[in-house]
Amino acid sequence: MTQHIHDTRPTATGPLAGLRVVEMGQLIAGPFCGQILGDLGAEVIKLEQPGSGDPMRVWGRSLPQGESMWWSVVGRNKQSVTVDLRTPEGQDIAKRLIAESDIVVENFRPGTLERWGMSYEELSAVNPALVLTRVSGFGQTGPYSSRAGYGAIGEAMGGLRYVVGDLSTPPSRMGISIGDTLAALFAALGTLGAVYERTRSGRGQVVDSAIYEAVLGVMESIVPEWVISNYQRERSGAILPNVAPSNVYPTKDGAWILIAANQDTVFGRLAQAMGQPELATDERFSTHGARGERQQELDRIVAEFTIEHESKELEELLLEHAVPVGKIYRPVDMLEDEQFIARRSIIETEHPVFGSVPMQNTFPRLSRTDGSVRWPGPRLGEHTTDVLTRLGGFDDDAIVRFTENGII
Repeated sequence: MTQHIHDTRPTATGPLAGLRVVEMGQLIAGPFCGQILGDLGAEVIKLEQPGSGDPMRVWGRSLPQGESMWWSVVGRNKQSVTVDLRTPEGQDIAKRLIAESDIVVENFRPGTLERWGMSYEELSAVNPALVLTRVSGFGQTGPYSSRAGYGAIGEAMGGLRYVVGDLSTPPSRMGISIGDTLAALFAALGTLGAVYERTRSGRGQVVDSAIYEAVLGVMESIVPEWVISNYQRERSGAILPNVAPSNVYPTKDGAWILIAANQDTVFGRLAQAMGQPELATDERFSTHGARGERQQELDRIVAEFTIEHESKELEELLLEHAVPVGKIYRPVDMLEDEQFIARRSIIETEHPVFGSVPMQNTFPRLSRTDGSVRWPGPRLGEHTTDVLTRLGGFDDDAIVRFTENGII
């Protein structure tokens, strides 16, 4: 166990500086909520199982040193405290820390906290202002609440998987854990709402974020479209049906470029850039509806134009005509892009194993009290002694006893 010297940690400057969060749970949905709150300046104390910790420590792409680069992101700005929450002593430690905190974030299966003697009623009895943020697959109530909930299942039930991909293939998934991160974003939003309401009532409350509902929440108008007009959105690959031209188009140098020119005035500017201004007044393409009806035909015409140009040349030409355009970026493109550089969208932070690690900055930006990345994901148990002494009130003898008994 390594004692972390509290005074050496960079000071948080974000809008949540002064709030303390106890993060329990693992993997993505709960920890990403904790990451957001930490990015915004909150002090985040992450409780992890001794000896193993959050599985995110080994998920994703790892280097030979055994360190996960994903953990360096999702664990950033957090203090790692090892404590066995399955033991009465570990539960007592957690309760002491929670009594001194503003927010608890957890993503265990519903009922777990209750079995550990940490229901909201029990926790709020000693900390009435506590906000308990609970992230799960199906929420804390309803017939499915006790099921194990994973992001992939929430994406399927929330309607996202059905509309991702191409009709020629089975429903696809995004290349990221979007269901978990959406639930975490809604959880963070609900947490901030509860903290704000607390300034009026002085009381905390439970924030209940379900993965399937978070996915459903961003699914636009698919439900009323089905109920009212019997319209079922289908998988459509790189396009939205009847929205044209808005697609990914090939270029002479083998790159792909996205052009979004479906609005009437923008399409007129695209037609000018293509050297075919007559397209804008051609009755086949002159209105949004007409272009949608002839989407494939119009996409072929645009592709015949783009394939004749190098991607950089094409991008410059379309920008001159104020046509929304963008390359399909990979990390190498992001690192070289002047917009990313100017806004510091990617920053570097020092890591004890990797050295300087680039990662996404904190978003959104605040003009006066912006968030910050103060350190990457910490070593397992790095802050146990510091936190238990500073906040839990435990002395050295207690720390030694807990360690010998495997509690921490």
